[in-house]
Amino acid sequence: MCQNCKKPYYITTAIAYTSGKPHIGNTYEIVLADSIARYKRAQGYDVFFQTGTDEHGQKIEEKAEAAGMSPQAFVDQVAGEIKRIWDLMNTSYDKFIRTTDKDHEAQVQKIFKKLYDQGDIYKGYYEGLYCTPCESFFTESQLVDGKCPDCGREVKPAKEEAYFFRMSKYAPKLIEYINEHPEFIQPVSRKNEMMNNFLLPGLQDLCVSRTSFTWGIPVTFDPKHVTYVWLDALTNYITGIGYNCDGESTEQFKKFWPADLHLIGKDIIRFHTIYWPIFLMALGLPLPKQVFGHPWLLQGDGKMSKSKGNVLYADTLVDFFGVDAVRYFVLHEMPFENDGVISWELMVERMNSDLANILGNLVNRTISMTNKYFGGVVENRGAAEPVDEDLKALVLDEVKKVDAKMDQLRVADAISEIFNIFRKCNKYIDETTPWTLAKDEGKKDRLATVLYNLTEAITIGASLLEAFMPETSDKILSQLCTEKRELSQMETFGLYPSGNKVTEKPEILFARMDIKEVMDKVEAMHEAQAAAAGQSADGGAAAEGAGSQGGGAPEGAEDEPVIDAEPKAEITYDDFAKLQFQVGVIVKCEAVPKSKKLLCSQVKIGSQTRQIVSGIKAHYTPEEMVGKRVMVVTNLKPAKLAGVMSEGMLLCAEDAEGNLSLMVPEKKMPAGAEIG
Repeated sequence: MCQNCKKPYYITTAIAYTSGKPHIGNTYEIVLADSIARYKRAQGYDVFFQTGTDEHGQKIEEKAEAAGMSPQAFVDQVAGEIKRIWDLMNTSYDKFIRTTDKDHEAQVQKIFKKLYDQGDIYKGYYEGLYCTPCESFFTESQLVDGKCPDCGREVKPAKEEAYFFRMSKYAPKLIEYINEHPEFIQPVSRKNEMMNNFLLPGLQDLCVSRTSFTWGIPVTFDPKHVTYVWLDALTNYITGIGYNCDGESTEQFKKFWPADLHLIGKDIIRFHTIYWPIFLMALGLPLPKQVFGHPWLLQGDGKMSKSKGNVLYADTLVDFFGVDAVRYFVLHEMPFENDGVISWELMVERMNSDLANILGNLVNRTISMTNKYFGGVVENRGAAEPVDEDLKALVLDEVKKVDAKMDQLRVADAISEIFNIFRKCNKYIDETTPWTLAKDEGKKDRLATVLYNLTEAITIGASLLEAFMPETSDKILSQLCTEKRELSQMETFGLYPSGNKVTEKPEILFARMDIKEVMDKVEAMHEAQAAAAGQSADGGAAAEGAGSQGGGAPEGAEDEPVIDAEPKAEITYDDFAKLQFQVGVIVKCEAVPKSKKLLCSQVKIGSQTRQIVSGIKAHYTPEEMVGKRVMVVTNLKPAKLAGVMSEGMLLCAEDAEGNLSLMVPEKKMPAGAEIG
């Protein structure tokens, strides 16, 4: 089919925030989008697949400062790492956009001015509760347990001059659109959440500029303001394909907009189904056809985060299992609507059962038997039996099911349908027993037909697999010495060229793994990481035992008193990694009323200030506390002490007489520096 005759299909991921290296939960989204894009190409669409990075905002500015880098240098480094991982996972994106791209920045400035000129943006004053990581303002009623409803972190009061977008002006139109287009927000549960929790109760006008930081796109007519991150980030979906606010958009934009699918995480569904559609309405542009808020990939019983110490990275998993095994796992284990779970044990189980046994062993056995009995020649001699029809019917039916599942974005279900083909092939081998047929010269034609049917079924399964495991698909088809079968050709069973010859030496696609060996390697990796963190010079606690010059103990150390503390139960590194330790600076301290032991400190940790209550009144005065750099446990569940809320714990050492000493970093470290 000629390229100009193909129907266009535009798919995007959310652009990754350049605050740090993406974990496997973040990486899942690009792999999911890639599988959809590849399948759409196989269906005959002219696909444009866009991804990229979101690079502005207060959090980036602060992280760059902590790293001693300019914001641009910081985002250049992180964006490069994100792109490296996207490429490592063999994703076939057509464009990687960055919100620091000059053409994007220029269009954002034009869009802001256009919306201001037509009265949709106005200048005002903002006072509310701000979540720095989410770059979002909230009212008291929107908080959950007093914290950010999106990420669960602390919010802090903020007050500044700002520009606002008149959300309420377009809300009725958006409600009408969603009701008339039930397919717009998927899954349906996400639609209900947006309607009931945000749209129907009434939208507040949205803050779209900031003055408290500078790392953003300046407002051209009021340069002390920078564009609010969501107006900047969301517009990448149109600027990336050539939208021009002056009315001179490219042919590419006219061809691909509106987008067929915005694929995003469920945590940012509100921005994509409320803010983004309203921005588009104000610009007079059609809305995207569908927004799919996919679930999260969890490790154990919680969302992956560095603070929980449960982060897995794609490149680490690839080192253990290979690219396609990781792709298979994240796609297969993620349900359509509910969160999926990842663990080392489960990955090894899938590697052994699904990939090594069901798929790898099937391909190896089929090719080996073809070589052993027919010198590698695959020939359909027409010696059919009723059991063959069962195989053919299932294979052709699975092709239809895969197509239907992919049209519904049920990617995990589609992969399961493909593996039903491979399972049926294994069952077919058991039913036909080729090794028995080989013993009877009179059944040579039947044996050849059985091996032909297996080869044909595997060819169809491997061709379907290309969207999900492209390297594995290529390897299988290469070993069968055939080309990928087009979807339009999968309505017929028996197109593998009779008389074709397979490879002489089949490659092992997936090797079985020993769970104990894997877990031993994982533990060694964690120990090495812990050692590296302990020896680092950027805020980590140094390893114990080294003398001042690297030789023995410091002079006189052997004469100092020691304490043998009662040992507690042994823990693993994973247990330790669940705790988050950071450097804090005490900016205010006062005694807790009616308490003989407690001091209440206001501790600056990164951009936040936390209230921490400590039983150290007998050892420090409030005046002594102010200005100290201390070590803080920052992910301890908040609790009330003497009626005062405490949001962390200061670390202290205690001698035999009960005297306490605050643990302080040896060198001056910035507030928020992590201790590992």
